[in-house]
Amino acid sequence: MQVKALPIEDYDQMIQLWERSGLRIRRRGRDSRQAVESQLRANPGFFLGSFGDARLVGTIIAGSDGRKGWINRLAVDPDYRRQGIAQALIAEAERVLRGKGIRIFCVLVADFNEASKNLFRKCGYKELTEILQ
Repeated sequence: MQVKALPIEDYDQMIQLWERSGLRIRRRGRDSRQAVESQLRANPGFFLGSFGDARLVGTIIAGSDGRKGWINRLAVDPDYRRQGIAQALIAEAERVLRGKGIRIFCVLVADFNEASKNLFRKCGYKELTEILQ
């Protein structure tokens, strides 16, 4: 599967995927069409997606505070899991961030989400439990 930058035209598919994947969606806040469109303009190429059968089946959002890269909204359609899509999305997000000069990558994962923690460990991430929330 190919990973590519998502345009605002994929917004509805993105929201539908997040719903299928069980992500919490804040339609009046950070996940509103207006907010996403603003983020896309400010950081072109940071919203990434993977398609299967012309349907969006995976997303990831890269971000940066200028020093560290952040990975957010990793979601894979339940029907497409265990096919390497999440790993490909993570690798592409890291590549995009490296292109911006970022060399440190971070992700927040809920403590109960063992599947995500295992995935990121497999991708070379280290768990830091001493960070305050």
